[in-house]
Amino acid sequence: MKIYAHGNLFPLESGTTLPGLAIAYDTWGTLNDTGDNVVWICHALTASSDAASWWPGLIGPGLLFDTDRYFIVCANIIGSCYGTTGPLSTDPPSERPWFGRFPLVSIRDMTGAHRLLATYLGIRRLHLLTGGSMGGYQALEWAVIDPAFVASLLLIATSARESAWGIAIHTAQRLAIEADQSWGDESPGAAARGLKAARAIGMLTYRSYDAYAATQTDPDSGKLDGFRASSYIHYQGDKLVSRFNAYSYHVLTRAMDTHNLARGRGRLQEVLRSITARTLVMGITSDLLCPLAEQALLAEQIPGARLVSFDSLYGHDGFLVETATITRHVDHWLSSPNKSQK
Repeated sequence: MKIYAHGNLFPLESGTTLPGLAIAYDTWGTLNDTGDNVVWICHALTASSDAASWWPGLIGPGLLFDTDRYFIVCANIIGSCYGTTGPLSTDPPSERPWFGRFPLVSIRDMTGAHRLLATYLGIRRLHLLTGGSMGGYQALEWAVIDPAFVASLLLIATSARESAWGIAIHTAQRLAIEADQSWGDESPGAAARGLKAARAIGMLTYRSYDAYAATQTDPDSGKLDGFRASSYIHYQGDKLVSRFNAYSYHVLTRAMDTHNLARGRGRLQEVLRSITARTLVMGITSDLLCPLAEQALLAEQIPGARLVSFDSLYGHDGFLVETATITRHVDHWLSSPNKSQK
């Protein structure tokens, strides 16, 4: 992991200004002389810039994102706890961490920060910009803000705006965090139990009925307690608490709620039609969090976009797991003629 330190003030869409900005990022491969062999990966809610660890099987020699051909970049988002400026970072005026005082951040702010990093790295154009879920939000913003900079766009399990369903889920998660008596404490471990509950809520939407039925059904019909599904939810909550932070989770879910490509730009359809990148949209038929209809809208309105759907036992999380399926479809798309796919 590397750190880019932007020493100037960084204005946020909310009207607040960050006094400087650190951006954590990872790279693989080598940037070519023309600065345009770049695959930029935008990560989702609780991931880090180490895309090779959370998207295994896609980055490396001979893989979809071939490090012998491409310069691959993944940067951590503002508000996270994985190296980029966030609630655990020091607020210079007070010389103490931000914690609950960290300002509202939008998806556009995250994209703006990464555009600064791209300039710093000497990148002149993105060969491919990609992201799944919240990562897709960032990729879409970038393709709208600077269309000439993005040659190709790969969007997976994502949408043009945060849905009312998604906002309701995030609100429930934040209520769980805020109900923890230690919420507000100036400590990295504050609201850990609330964070565990928030993760539990999320796990109900990341997977599907069939996934829980197939993997978490108890074979013992005589049980009264200690059910496998319950243990699984506890396990997933504890795992997140061990690696993440409640303040960051709170900030990032609020950022997801801000996602709306049409904000201040006119009609959503017109905004999507302004995207000039060659686009592949992928959706998962079992996705409860971001249903296939959301991807169909993107493919219908982005000029020349192609829509591919696939099923996965893992529901929304299929974008992290089904790397063989993703590789097959993206390889075919990248090697096909550069023309309308409709």
